[in-house]
Amino acid sequence: MLRNFNLDKTYHFLLISLAFLMPITVAGANLVVVLICILWIFSGAFKSKIQEIIQSKLMLASIIFFCSHVVGLLWTEDLDWGINIIHKMWYFIGLLPILYTIVKKANINLYISAFLLAISFTEIISYLVWFELIEPFRHATVNNPTPFMSHISYNPILAFAIYIVLHKLIFRREMTKFFIMIYSFFALSMSINMFITGGRAGQVAFFVILSVLIFQILDKQRFKALLAVFILTPGIFFIAFQTSSIFNERVNLAIHETINYSENVDSSVGLRILYTLNSFEIIKKNLIFGVGTGDFPSEYYNINQINSPNQPNTTNPHNMYILVLSQLGLIGLFSLLSIFYYQLKISKQASNRFVRDTGFVLPAMFLVIMMSDSYLLGHFTTLLFVFFSSFLYKDFEKN
Repeated sequence: MLRNFNLDKTYHFLLISLAFLMPITVAGANLVVVLICILWIFSGAFKSKIQEIIQSKLMLASIIFFCSHVVGLLWTEDLDWGINIIHKMWYFIGLLPILYTIVKKANINLYISAFLLAISFTEIISYLVWFELIEPFRHATVNNPTPFMSHISYNPILAFAIYIVLHKLIFRREMTKFFIMIYSFFALSMSINMFITGGRAGQVAFFVILSVLIFQILDKQRFKALLAVFILTPGIFFIAFQTSSIFNERVNLAIHETINYSENVDSSVGLRILYTLNSFEIIKKNLIFGVGTGDFPSEYYNINQINSPNQPNTTNPHNMYILVLSQLGLIGLFSLLSIFYYQLKISKQASNRFVRDTGFVLPAMFLVIMMSDSYLLGHFTTLLFVFFSSFLYKDFEKN
């Protein structure tokens, strides 16, 4: 077995590496995840690890959520697709409980700093592409400069990073003038970057978390907070709408596609509405247990052939709640929401203001963005959710 001192030091290095790599590279982050899991397995002490896991209601909720997908294989006909979904969900039984047992509360600032450093790097590259100082690569275009991931994932992660930067800046403790200037610069530049990239879910998340932050700043002064929200958020929206061509275009496009849904069914918004309407046909017939973990694609195909045969089929309704309801019914939805319930409940118990506030914002943001896509199936956003969940709610839960 590995000696504890060396093991702790190795975990420390790997966790900081994971915090830095997860918004930049799939392969690099996965390599670190594999190394962590291998070390965890071969380091022994399973009794104490398992005891720590089962004492956490959040970890149990995460494990039950995963297991509900496994049980859902019992009444699925398409086992291949069901196993594919299980593979995407393994973070909730594999990685999250493992990370929960090895993260240290004392190292939270280091994890956060590594993550912010990575986001700052991606933001700088984004601006270099936007100003045409470097050639666009991978996912990036000049009009939508998100090189390391699609804008669907980038903007929610950027919104979360903006919240952290603003929170640290506003509630700073013993921060030097130099770091105040650095944080102020990146708070502004990240906020601008939010509106030169095209992720509408992330932009909605930005306004949501900004509103939450205002209430956290003003705390018990609810009327002043509400007034500030009504003044500040529309102001930022108006400035972004007038100055960012891509934001202006995508807002107008979303409004047009929503109002003229029947004439633009094959648009981004139109297809999401269609997926929702057709999926509800599936849900109504399988409300309690769903159609099984792997049968959404085939069931949707059957409904689509009847209701909208000229429109494309889908394996994902682009809504996490509807996907889980379709697959696992109300039981599955309850298991999903229980994760967020315990996150919100545990966050209230934290004495550390940053942990308490951020512990509220993480689930709040995901509860919002999951209405527009299945963000707990995507690599980048799922890893963000799991990694931050592993330490934001540790050592604060009271059983």
